[in-house]
Amino acid sequence: MQPFKSISYSSARPGPRLIVLGAVHGDEICGTRAIERLVGEIDRGEIAIAAGRLTLVPVTNALAYANKRRTGDRNLNRKLQPTPTPREHEDHIANWLCPLLAAHDVLLDLHSFKSPGVPFVFIGPLDNDGDIEPFAQAAREEAIALRLGVDRAVDGWLSTYAAGSERRRALAASMPDAKLDIDPAYGIGTTEYMRSVGGYAVTLECGRHDDAEAPDVAHRAILNTLAHLGISGAPDPAPEAAMESLSLVEVIDKTAAGDAFAKVWSSFDPVAAGERIGTRADGTPIVAPFAGRIVFPNPAAETGQEWFYLARASERLRR
Repeated sequence: MQPFKSISYSSARPGPRLIVLGAVHGDEICGTRAIERLVGEIDRGEIAIAAGRLTLVPVTNALAYANKRRTGDRNLNRKLQPTPTPREHEDHIANWLCPLLAAHDVLLDLHSFKSPGVPFVFIGPLDNDGDIEPFAQAAREEAIALRLGVDRAVDGWLSTYAAGSERRRALAASMPDAKLDIDPAYGIGTTEYMRSVGGYAVTLECGRHDDAEAPDVAHRAILNTLAHLGISGAPDPAPEAAMESLSLVEVIDKTAAGDAFAKVWSSFDPVAAGERIGTRADGTPIVAPFAGRIVFPNPAAETGQEWFYLARASERLRR
């Protein structure tokens, strides 16, 4: 097993503690390239660390990265938690990564995606004291999201995932051979874990895996975050003036191998209420229950797994 690696810079002046992750999924390398570029800039004195602390993790999942694939033994960004009995490679990463996250105040997690689309940011819930994801720092996440250099924000991940897990639990008896994610905690990744230990966090999806501009999107986001938090001493970037805000509200699973989309969908394609999205293997049509957007359509989803998500417009970050 390769050693875990992080690079840390600390100022003599107090300030926020920011951690930036690259390659949580091994085939998503834009964050790695952006972090490598930033390290050179800091070491050459081109970027200052004027206050606080910055920790950079260029490659979070080294096994997946070495094999140029999404995962090592499993998805690191699901059910992320320390374990006293690590078995899979990602268990060992979690036992190192979770305490590292807990030692910081803010997380910027850099990702990319497979389907066509434009960069966007995932943020957490509104302030709440509920059971799924209690939180009290929504305004701080929103402030970062508005300054990353993208114009679309999405929330609602964990609550939507938990609702999907509940539906899968009801189907478990009728689908004994399917790999069903029935534990709501399975939706907990880096940002959800960071919130659970008192911090706040955003995930930036920087573009397609092979988009030559994605590393630049990631690099700009890091610089803007450093400036906004006062770590670099650079001026605070102006917030995005025309942010599109969406909330995930429903996840639809593939229930049989013959389930098929009605057309080739891309993330954030609009869907009209009643529009056919796909057809079940038994011929049952799947139609949009409301006007919104389709998110993360996955034609290669396995039976019992997430097939696509639906999002609707939100007023949360509209300005």
